[in-house]
Amino acid sequence: QGLYSSVVCPGLVMSNMTYRILPVFLWKLLMPIMWLVSGPLGSFWVTAGKFLPAGLQVWLFKQKPESLDALVKYHSCTSGLGKSYVEARKMDVDEETAEKFYQKLLELEQQ
Repeated sequence: QGLYSSVVCPGLVMSNMTYRILPVFLWKLLMPIMWLVSGPLGSFWVTAGKFLPAGLQVWLFKQKPESLDALVKYHSCTSGLGKSYVEARKMDVDEETAEKFYQKLLELEQQ
């Protein structure tokens, strides 16, 4: 019916909501470590100054849904130099089980 679904991961987004998870002093201790680790991991660190977390969803919206792989998870990544990009990573999903699940959903929809 023209509906498509994709899996996305915006990465770790630092905002006022995430700061409330841990006490402020712990964030101050963790920040230098997070900056060092952010380069090699790519999707670990996303800040609003480099790439809005919603940027991945905007990128996804601009794609032709038929061209997207249903078994891929799209990650919002930022290079060590601050360049933003989207990376597709294959999900560890059994295709046969996924197809059975999809068929069951279609059956439930018709009931």
